[in-house]
Amino acid sequence: MKPARFEYRRVATVDEAIEHLSEVGDEAKVLAGGQSLVPLLGFRLARPRMLVDITRVEGLRYMRRDGEALRIGALTVHRAVETMRSSLADGHRILAEAARWVGHYPIRTRGTFGGSIAHADPASEWCMLAVALDAVVTAQGPGGKRDIPAGELFQGFFTTVLAPDELIIEVRFPRVWEHAAIEEFARRKGDFALVAATVALDLEDGRCRDARIVLGGVDEVPLRLLEAERALTGAVCSTPLFEEIGDLASAAISPVSDIHADAEHRRELAAVVVRRALGRAVGGGPDGDSRPVEGSSR
Repeated sequence: MKPARFEYRRVATVDEAIEHLSEVGDEAKVLAGGQSLVPLLGFRLARPRMLVDITRVEGLRYMRRDGEALRIGALTVHRAVETMRSSLADGHRILAEAARWVGHYPIRTRGTFGGSIAHADPASEWCMLAVALDAVVTAQGPGGKRDIPAGELFQGFFTTVLAPDELIIEVRFPRVWEHAAIEEFARRKGDFALVAATVALDLEDGRCRDARIVLGGVDEVPLRLLEAERALTGAVCSTPLFEEIGDLASAAISPVSDIHADAEHRRELAAVVVRRALGRAVGGGPDGDSRPVEGSSR
């Protein structure tokens, strides 16, 4: 397949990119890693008038600590997150763990963190984690920079609140979550998940003080499960409690049926991946089988 004709602009600065985006508005597409965009171009599912290539913009490839926060530049590749050094990973190990679920190795060496967030696939690991971990996305446009809470960024399939002339430049994870985990089910390694779950817990003496539970692949956006979070908050972690939370997750969603799985199968998978993620978050093994957790559910 060949893409439709387009103008190609390679830029060296963020300001130059914004200038071109402002010129043609929503008829432009931004090329970062290209792992999602290039196939869409090839199948002519995307037919931009202009392609703005930001791959050589300096200063957007970094990971650095800012107190408890972790800042990730938009052009940081998935592989860099997967192999981040321990001084960065402390309190944010879930990011390195999640990177291993992202596609195949060649994709992880080319695809970018900011590009994945901007693409807004509801099954994307980074989109789920951004919502679950209260990330803040910094975008820059003609009017300067603005911070967007990840929970307010995604509007629907491949749709965000970003203006056509705005560019993601950084994603910031503002707090440490020591107890966090991600679980997915895909038919083949490297495929997008049929259902995925990310959980993050703030624990004290086995009791949950705060919780985040987000499902991917079951809705138009990464879906935060507020009722399940409320059921966890204040409770003592236990296997029966996690069974209950899994059932709440299953009941909370209305997934669609498609050629990959029907709605009922996705609801069953949601319960399973949420239970496994909760078990791993409180001390389960790396393969997803949680160790038994003793104690009452309340």
